Amino acid sequence: MADMNEQARDEAADETPGPDGPQDAGHFPRIRRITAWQRAERTLWRAPMDRSLGEQLAVLAADAGTLTDLGQPADIYGDGVVAELEQRIAEVLGKEAVAFFPTGTMAQQAALRSWAGRTGNPAVALHPLAHPEMYERGALSVVSGLRTVHPTSEPRLPTADEIRDFEEPFGTLMLELPLRDAGFVLPTWEELEAVVAAARERDAVVHFDGARLWECATHFGRELPEITALADSVYVSFYKTLGGISGAALAGSASLIEEARTWRHRYGGQLFQQFPAALSALSGLERELPRLPSYVAHARVVAQALSEGFAEAGAGWFRVHPDPPHTHQFQVWLPYPDDILTEASVRLAEETGTALFRMWQPAGAGPPGISCTEVTVTESGLTWTAADVKAALGGFLKLVAEQERLARPE
Repeated sequence: MADMNEQARDEAADETPGPDGPQDAGHFPRIRRITAWQRAERTLWRAPMDRSLGEQLAVLAADAGTLTDLGQPADIYGDGVVAELEQRIAEVLGKEAVAFFPTGTMAQQAALRSWAGRTGNPAVALHPLAHPEMYERGALSVVSGLRTVHPTSEPRLPTADEIRDFEEPFGTLMLELPLRDAGFVLPTWEELEAVVAAARERDAVVHFDGARLWECATHFGRELPEITALADSVYVSFYKTLGGISGAALAGSASLIEEARTWRHRYGGQLFQQFPAALSALSGLERELPRLPSYVAHARVVAQALSEGFAEAGAGWFRVHPDPPHTHQFQVWLPYPDDILTEASVRLAEETGTALFRMWQPAGAGPPGISCTEVTVTESGLTWTAADVKAALGGFLKLVAEQERLARPE
């Protein structure tokens, strides 16, 4: 998959020059896409970022009174509602202390830099598809002076043997749960325990990149505190799964979090006020966290219906990965250019009011001509039956065939 979130991918595509400028055929203006997603009557996932500014403010204001005392002073440098959020996350994750960060990139910089100082080893073992390697412009080395090593390049988390037998020493093992760019994949619970134990044998600390940790509990069959107990520190995001405005949290021991707060200040993350992000994070915890098991369960229904639908339609080669999904998100791969598939996705929403897929990107791990999209199932997707999925897929495939014909040279 491409190394950006959907909004960033949209903006980059809009700025890509073509024969007739940035909005020629093959480049899809973001406003058109967002309008299609907003107006769709049926969708598997209604992204918070699709809402207008007024709608987002209205949602935040409607929930705020149920989340905290609105008569208290607004937060200043991390007190007030921000401190309330930190305490709530500590309880949910079962960790001693928590610090709120404006971004996950900064949170992980602070954690990994702190661990490097404590272990005396600046090497961080992680997957080459992990977020710091894919999306952070080399920040671990450029900003924090750390070095990364890769126990495996397979599209999965490393095994215990790969950690135990890795030829280079490292101070920290970072595990991204789930590994997004490999298809939101997770190990089994027993495999995760073994990997952590192997790292401990090497006297390494363990850090979880848990940007999407919230939805892992169903796959592992464990509550969040039992999962996080395996790690020395955990980062979680508030905007990815929980639908918050922005922000992240780092959880761990009191001494680690105290040090991380120092690095947060040094990195420029000691913001004067952050109450909108904190309120939206609290709202996500109340609204989305309890619903995640139902999303994960229904994602499996959707994935199976897609597999059956592709086969029944005689679509040829396709891939639904992983099958079944490990979380409420998974990938679909098809042998068509990404611009054809994205245009078909937009047209399906515009012409039928049904949004099945969103943006497509060239599949980085696959051969040329293969494209991939990420499917997310949330509350709006729970009403979809297998028959609904297959019907939408049929309409999509017809539009793909039409777009392919239009793309052929005369």
